[in-house]
Amino acid sequence: MSSSLSVATRVLRVSSSTSRARVLRSQRAPSYLIGAIGSRSYSATATDATSGASSSSNSGEAEVDVKSKIQAKDEEIADLTSRLRYAQADFINLQKISAREKEQTSAYAISNLARDLITTVDVLSLALKSVPETSLKADSSSKDASVTATQLKQLHDGVSLTHRQLLQNLAKYGVTPFDPTGEPFDPNHHEALYEAPVPGKEPGSVIECSKLGYKIKERTLRAAQVGVAR
Repeated sequence: MSSSLSVATRVLRVSSSTSRARVLRSQRAPSYLIGAIGSRSYSATATDATSGASSSSNSGEAEVDVKSKIQAKDEEIADLTSRLRYAQADFINLQKISAREKEQTSAYAISNLARDLITTVDVLSLALKSVPETSLKADSSSKDASVTATQLKQLHDGVSLTHRQLLQNLAKYGVTPFDPTGEPFDPNHHEALYEAPVPGKEPGSVIECSKLGYKIKERTLRAAQVGVAR
């Protein structure tokens, strides 16, 4: 009787152990699932690492690209600034040139008129030189001669006054006569009519001025007609 109970107890223990093992095996995940999960976890980690490296690389390239664009813009700004400065300098120079040309145009606008007027001055000068000093003095020996001398003197004074007034008006506009007698000959301001050896005179110097020269401001309006020592 006791042996039968012992056998039955062993059978129950074995059966219980077998059932527990089966339960544990049924609760354990299949090996292929474990492998798949491990593989998936590794793949996810690798993907994250690759994504991080790619993101870092893209960030570096973007930074380099921004720096190159900034440098290009700086160079463009420097070039435009340089061009602007050159343009401003050219504009200032153009303004100065325009102002100078305007001033010269205004200063020499009467050149043609003055050139015609000095011809009239020459005629008046010749008229004054053609009257001898003795003819201007009244002759007491004859009444008619005295009247003639008086009239001639009055005419002479009138011509002289006209000549002087005309020169004064020309001088208001910068037109002035010059006599280069004794100066070295200068072809820019003198016109040589003849050359002659003159003792005591330096060769190349002006020995006589046949016709006065005229200047308007610093520019020669008419060259003086002169004789030059040889």
